[in-house]
Amino acid sequence: MADTSNIREHMEVIGADGVHVGTVDKVEGDRIKLTKKDSGAEIEGAEGAHAGHHHFISTGLVAEVEGDQVRLSATAANAATFIEE
Repeated sequence: MADTSNIREHMEVIGADGVHVGTVDKVEGDRIKLTKKDSGAEIEGAEGAHAGHHHFISTGLVAEVEGDQVRLSATAANAATFIEE
């Protein structure tokens, strides 16, 4: 697992394939809270009733933190299956 201590508000979260997954609101424990505007609607398999509220993704999926991006070890489509409400 990557060092997640450098994850900051407004960083872009991207899948291993480079596709946008969300934007960091903040880190809460071992989960990244995504901003409401990134409801997952643009990610295949994460649409509909998931809009309009915060979602979380485990820091265990973080492969690396570099610059203003958090890169996951899973593709965006696969990461969508791990997003929690």
